[in-house]
Amino acid sequence: MHGLLLLDKALGVSSNQALQRAKWLLRADKAGHTGTLDPLATGLLPLCFGAATKFSQLQLDADKVYEATLRLGVRTHGGDAEGEVLERRPVACSPEQVQQVLARFSGAIEQLPPMHSALKHQGRALYEYARAGLEVERAPRRVSIHVLELLALALEGPEPALRLRVHCSKGTYIRSLAEDIGAALGCGAHLSALRRLRSGSLGLERSLTLEQLEALPEVERLRALLPVDALLAGHERVTLDDDNAARFLTGLRRRGPWPDGERVAVYAASAVPAVPATTGPQASALLGSAHIVGGELIPGRLLSPIEIQQITLQTQS
Repeated sequence: MHGLLLLDKALGVSSNQALQRAKWLLRADKAGHTGTLDPLATGLLPLCFGAATKFSQLQLDADKVYEATLRLGVRTHGGDAEGEVLERRPVACSPEQVQQVLARFSGAIEQLPPMHSALKHQGRALYEYARAGLEVERAPRRVSIHVLELLALALEGPEPALRLRVHCSKGTYIRSLAEDIGAALGCGAHLSALRRLRSGSLGLERSLTLEQLEALPEVERLRALLPVDALLAGHERVTLDDDNAARFLTGLRRRGPWPDGERVAVYAASAVPAVPATTGPQASALLGSAHIVGGELIPGRLLSPIEIQQITLQTQS
């Protein structure tokens, strides 16, 4: 079982719960997700199976796009809708002031990681300290907010709120962003809803919920998987002949007329000698990732011959 499942995670489900359920439905042996999505968040959770887990770090490092709803005038413990209310304040800002504050949070900013996060301190996740009622000192981190778009604004009524589209770098904490925006507006805020729309080049367009996956006949569930190289979108493509492909698979560097590149996806032009014969032709098989320096193709994460054979059989089935 090799490939990528774009899951639309439901509210209240942890990333690991979603992963284990999908793993059971697909009868997969090896699986992992590409970065935790909080139980209170919904949306895109790319799940990797088999050989795809070798490239999951690429999604951990990718930019993300979220739709976030901020409840204004209420600060909570933990900065989300589940936390105990710490303070209520009147909301007296204008739409113009909201736009001015949002402009201050665009670009490179310093952010203090929340206590309710998986960031480690002395070998333990911060949320473990938070659950024990402890707070530890954290250093601010520099992140980038590429786009901060105001989608909706309601300053009047019993529950003033604003809805944002956030395109950000890896490591950005949206709940911290919500709290910081609330502080800058002078009324406080917490994150009341969060939905991930994109992770790198992957979006919700081809995603499935767990319920939709479960409703599919078992043979159709496998076809819901995207190929392993969907994780290598945006990589330069290099195709090797049979001899060079076999050598590359053993970890040997290859030389060729290629420009320098940090992200390269490497393929075999046809059948790979190191791979046992399959029931059909093996065309353009993915071998792994690499980078190129001075015309030298340097292996990164490589698929094993058995993984290549299994992916070929899976494609043909």
